[in-house]
Amino acid sequence: MSDQISTDAAPKPVGAYPHARRVGDLLFCSGVGPRAPGENTVPGVTLNDAGEMVDYDFEAQCRACFANIRAVVEAGGARFEDIVDVQVYLTDIRRDFADFNRLWKETFAGEGKPNPCRTTIEVSRLPQGGNAPIAVELKVVAALRR
Repeated sequence: MSDQISTDAAPKPVGAYPHARRVGDLLFCSGVGPRAPGENTVPGVTLNDAGEMVDYDFEAQCRACFANIRAVVEAGGARFEDIVDVQVYLTDIRRDFADFNRLWKETFAGEGKPNPCRTTIEVSRLPQGGNAPIAVELKVVAALRR
């Protein structure tokens, strides 16, 4: 048995799937990017006059992504600290990996933080569903408390 989770506190999925599903004692979240909830815009993006991305603020995208993950996890009945596994997708691992590790440590690693397992993968593109391409997406699993 599983329950589908959706929340207005996170951006709408870009496809026909829920934000998360609760199965037993686990919460499986769909991939979540940095789009602003309700706005469908990507933070920290610089566009040219033709509407094409010329640069992005990776830290702004990560912080928005982390906030969106928190919103989905909490809507599913877990706490941010209950995250046990994270799959990270980056579109430019050479450019962004060191910054991601710094932001990861600040947000996920250490006393009172989730300290989850992690896999980081470089991909050529992520679904945007907003005003510009995104550079980061996270897919997480959280353990639900009884």
